[in-house]
Amino acid sequence: MSTQHTYRVIVRGAFEDLSEESRARLLAEVDDHGMAAMRFTAEGSLAYDRTLKHFSYRLVVLSDAAEGEEMAAAIAEDRAETALAALGHGHGELRSTVTDMDTMKINYKR
Repeated sequence: MSTQHTYRVIVRGAFEDLSEESRARLLAEVDDHGMAAMRFTAEGSLAYDRTLKHFSYRLVVLSDAAEGEEMAAAIAEDRAETALAALGHGHGELRSTVTDMDTMKINYKR
């Protein structure tokens, strides 16, 4: 059994081909998806603004350390795509930034 690492992943993308219903729902919930709502969770946290152009999805992913950051990014992008599809929100290409929390160096003040 391989060692599990915890990854924080930010998935970024742009909304595309939003229906009027999707646009209206996003605008109605925009205050719940701003800067204050940005959190890393297993389910993911969607953040966007009133322009409805770009969005980010913040996720926590547990994955085998041997599979590395690429696998964590793929898992996170799949989760984000699934969540956006379930909500009926169209999007373009996704990009991810991954941080391995188990190998992150913390500099303590002396």
